[in-house]
Amino acid sequence: MPLYRNATSLLLLSFVCLSWRMCHGGKILILPLEGSHWVNMDIMIEALHSRGHSVDVVRTNKSWYIQDDSPHFNTITVPVTEAFNNDFINEILKKIFAIEREGSSVLSFASLQAEMFAAMFNMHRIMCKMATGMFKDKDLMNSLKESKYDLVLTDPAWGAGILLAHALKLPLVYNVRWITSGEGHRAIAPSPLSYVPLTGSGLSDKMTFFQRVKNFLFSLIWQAQDAFFIRPQYQAVCDKFFDADVRYTDLLQGADLWLMRVDFVFEFPRPTMPNVVYIGGFQCKPAKPLPEHLEEFVQSSGEHGVIIMSLGTFVSELPSDMTDTIAATFAKLPQKVIWRHKGDRPATLGNNTLIVDWMPQNDLLGHPKIKLFVAHGGTNGVQEAIYHSVPVVGIPLFFDQYDNLLRLKERGAARILTLATVDKDNNFQDAIQDVLNEPSYKLNMQRLSRLHRDQPMKPLDTALFWIEFVMRHKGAAHLRTESYRLPWYSYHSVDILLSFLATVAVIALLPLVFVSFLCRKKSLKRKTSKK
Repeated sequence: MPLYRNATSLLLLSFVCLSWRMCHGGKILILPLEGSHWVNMDIMIEALHSRGHSVDVVRTNKSWYIQDDSPHFNTITVPVTEAFNNDFINEILKKIFAIEREGSSVLSFASLQAEMFAAMFNMHRIMCKMATGMFKDKDLMNSLKESKYDLVLTDPAWGAGILLAHALKLPLVYNVRWITSGEGHRAIAPSPLSYVPLTGSGLSDKMTFFQRVKNFLFSLIWQAQDAFFIRPQYQAVCDKFFDADVRYTDLLQGADLWLMRVDFVFEFPRPTMPNVVYIGGFQCKPAKPLPEHLEEFVQSSGEHGVIIMSLGTFVSELPSDMTDTIAATFAKLPQKVIWRHKGDRPATLGNNTLIVDWMPQNDLLGHPKIKLFVAHGGTNGVQEAIYHSVPVVGIPLFFDQYDNLLRLKERGAARILTLATVDKDNNFQDAIQDVLNEPSYKLNMQRLSRLHRDQPMKPLDTALFWIEFVMRHKGAAHLRTESYRLPWYSYHSVDILLSFLATVAVIALLPLVFVSFLCRKKSLKRKTSKK
């Protein structure tokens, strides 16, 4: 009987949503990121379009990934003089590779943090210039206002979409994992440092005393980066175009809905909030047939199977000496290898390795002959590996990638190598052989895949439902807590604690004051009687 009721409820819910879409296809304004963030946003846009919604995407004239012609959306192109693109990221990556290959030391850590601070500062400076240009363009802003959008959907790792939603007075929905100041949860949900690790700390949710000290120090680093390098840039735009009492932090925290690109199969358990909806792996889907040349290569692997290697959308190649070491290792293996690599052909490349400029990663991971995924640890790739039950050897490069891979390692589904160790002492070959030959890696990944798939709605359908929910109800203010409006001393009840301590102090001191008064009075009487 309960099963029947649940099925009936789902049918009614589907009917309501379908009826609403038929009567009112929404108008959605999207301001996305570039690179891998755009890849998953594009999947969401295509799904929104298929449900009858009209989508406009804001892009720059120097856009790296967002094309000007698509059957699923219209583009609004903003002219800029500089943008986040391949040249921008390549310069950063060269410096990061050089620093990380020096190994782990206080100096290399400080150098890496300084490089990341500079990169973040410049990236957000570019976005603030773009936002300023948009707000100064009266024709553009009038056109956006006249379009009468139902909501703004943005990735808050860049703040321009947040500012635009406020300028247009529209409900705001995030496709989010990162915000301008770090991991998204930290902006709105309680995040105890005792068991919620900071990005970049390399820690799990099980910490010793000294690891908690490290986590605390990383929290200070993230707060300093936000307070001195990032937030002031966006606040300057707010001060220039909005009322005097508008704070960028309030705009960031005040979004109606946070569509979080993780789930608790992947993420460590932690506190959350009512307006956070988990859609981890929404971009994953069953594998489609491979192109003929790839299918032929995969089938030629026989019983040994295939290894695939990709370092994501931002990284097309590694330093040449490291590339040669990796190619030489692959050449020794009985497995076939498909390697996404755009640099010079490695001198040590074996006959078993196919170099490609691009690969259908999701479709390859879903192929039954794929035995191992050598990955950089980007969120998209890690979640696709979970979905298709493929164990991982990770080579993290920067930002959150080590932390992503650590979550797999903690669950027994991955090995991690750093840039400083991957090409030394047969580490790469040993890691590959370990993951291929130890059954627990595959079994643990299969368990994660079963957990991920066992949910009442597909993550993408969940995301679409909640986006349409915000459109139907003109926001989701009833899900927002008032926590972000409170000053820090009220949020942490410091004012109550101080008031309590003051009251206790007064109560404790009153008898002493009274006794002291009586003693002084008695002493004065004695002096008077002697006189």
